[in-house]
Amino acid sequence: MSRPRAVVFAYHDVGVRCLKALLSGGVEVPLVVTVADDPSEVQWYASVADCARDYGLECLTPADANTAPLEARVAALAPDLLFCFYYRSMLKAPLLASARRGAFNMHGSLLPKYRGRAPVNWAILNGERETGATLHQMVERADAGAIVDQLAVPILVDDDARAVFAKVTVAAETILARSLPGLIDGSAPRLPQPLIPGQYFGRRRPEDGRLDWRWPARRIHDLVRAVAPPFPGAFAEVGGGRWEIHRTRLLPGAGHGAPRLYGEAGVCLAVCGDGQRLRLLAAGDRHGPFDMAELADRLARQPLRL
Repeated sequence: MSRPRAVVFAYHDVGVRCLKALLSGGVEVPLVVTVADDPSEVQWYASVADCARDYGLECLTPADANTAPLEARVAALAPDLLFCFYYRSMLKAPLLASARRGAFNMHGSLLPKYRGRAPVNWAILNGERETGATLHQMVERADAGAIVDQLAVPILVDDDARAVFAKVTVAAETILARSLPGLIDGSAPRLPQPLIPGQYFGRRRPEDGRLDWRWPARRIHDLVRAVAPPFPGAFAEVGGGRWEIHRTRLLPGAGHGAPRLYGEAGVCLAVCGDGQRLRLLAAGDRHGPFDMAELADRLARQPLRL
């Protein structure tokens, strides 16, 4: 009996782990398509191209996947399955129709919630207590196809986006490994998902990291951890300059007075718009990261209104 064949479009950690899950499951992968590295981005995630090279797989990095030559190439390979694992572009109908047992995408949320871009970041920003990964059939509308399987992971109160993304990556690998036999023999479930209004989310931009100290403390904390490095980061105006706020912690007990920064017992504290307090654990400005102990001492002597 011949091995099942799959063409893989992949990027990022999820792409690497899911590609390895296919190979571990005995799937032949005659072609991997990934995205060329962007020198302007911080490369904090694994490389699909390096993984493909390590396994001796042919790997392409086209500027556009939806071209007639690539569509013809994929069709000629006659794959049983086509997979999309965090590939950065939508695949159109000719590619989706090239696999006789279907095309499937791994999405980083519990669909139908958080369709679209940056699902992990949006889930944290909105204060969710869990998210996950969903394997679903691909259709021409983004993240709208029938669900094969999904797995939830917790979002802890101090988890940042990188920590949650690591959990989602494990969930994606787990889902694919346990779903693969059913995808190969055609028995995997395909459960239609409702199209819920307001569940499509767009790409986040660096300027979306601006926070307002008049917000409630929990809202500020959620924004900080949703965009913490290696993402562009949260920032705010403090004392007439721009501060980058990289890590905070919610504290019990209310402060008093208007929003301000002050130092107490060697730590930096912020009273936010709802009177609740945040501890600043990591911050900086255009000159670099602050020495937080030195900053706490300075703020103890001279608090700053926000």
